[in-house]
Amino acid sequence: MADQKRDYYEVLGVSKTASDDELKKSYRKLAKQYHPDVNPGNAEAEAKFKEINEAYEVLSDKDKRAKYDQFGHAGVDPNFGAGGFGGGFDMGDIDLGDIFGSFFGGGGFGGFGGQRRADPNAPSRGSSLRASITITFQEAMTGCEKELSLSRTETCDSCGGTGCAPGTTAEVCSDCRGTGQVRIQRGGGGFAFTSTAPCPKCRGTGKLIHQPCTDCRGAGQVRRQRKIKVRVPAGIDHGQTISMRGQGNGGANGGPAGDLLVVVAVTPDPRFERDGSDLYSQRQVSFTQAALGAELQIETIDGKVKYNLPAGTQPGFTFRLRGKGAPSVNGRGRGDQYVTVQVQVPTNLTNQQKNALLAYAETMGEGSPAPATPVKDFFKKKKK
Repeated sequence: MADQKRDYYEVLGVSKTASDDELKKSYRKLAKQYHPDVNPGNAEAEAKFKEINEAYEVLSDKDKRAKYDQFGHAGVDPNFGAGGFGGGFDMGDIDLGDIFGSFFGGGGFGGFGGQRRADPNAPSRGSSLRASITITFQEAMTGCEKELSLSRTETCDSCGGTGCAPGTTAEVCSDCRGTGQVRIQRGGGGFAFTSTAPCPKCRGTGKLIHQPCTDCRGAGQVRRQRKIKVRVPAGIDHGQTISMRGQGNGGANGGPAGDLLVVVAVTPDPRFERDGSDLYSQRQVSFTQAALGAELQIETIDGKVKYNLPAGTQPGFTFRLRGKGAPSVNGRGRGDQYVTVQVQVPTNLTNQQKNALLAYAETMGEGSPAPATPVKDFFKKKKK
């Protein structure tokens, strides 16, 4: 039911004064958490993911957010609360739909009937479509082009969207005079209510098609399978959405097509961790390299680069490679890469290596370490 629809700010977990950056940060976090690729077969997660995208689509648009802040869901969803008052109604000779139309510019408000009296044959924008693609971490860093298949409605080529067979035209419905709505009076005793309802003769279209188009059967639209190429910008992050204007369902009566919203899933790379535009990685070095310093080859998204490790480097030391992080989606620079050093402790030493380390220990004043008891000898002693 409409009244069960959650507040968009509550959905994203932000306040009504949240900035665009706060909205984006919260959306990215929630989209990662509930993405279908991360929760395969989880219907609840999928529902939350759709709810999150719906909320962000409205609040990230300044005009839609302003309407939502003023009128709530009714300001951005004409179907919200449509059954609240059963259409426009009269009290005597007073039409409350007209009263509310004078307050809200004649466009209707909620269920008071103004919206229902709109011209049913006026151009209307097509609905948006949603799809998802999966790319590798490296493709996210460099950008790529992907192709996806989708089914969408398009204007019928044979009739141009009129629904009429070529060479014919539709007739204006005589019952509703082209409005698509008829008034039904109920009550009596000087207190009558008049409700509006879709015209049964033309089924709310305001027109009668006597010779429908054979391709679309009078609908004016047909469903087609299309392959769409999606250009993925370099630096896109997991859970972000690419908006492709005009690639959604076709509009009605000459209206523009809706948009295609493509959610991007990025497979993780074992070499890197990402935080915004910065990347994090680890580099293992030997005890000797850490102590004496060394020239290292470091893995980056651009390939290997040289780095001179200073002598005496301690375990856990982190150094920065400037400009080697993820590129910005808007093309403004790149982040940095932070590399943490892990020192490997040598194992399975030869006698020569052990003697060398013992000599080193003596020079450091550590004394001679007690020799370890071999495992077999240890158990022999236990038996005795």
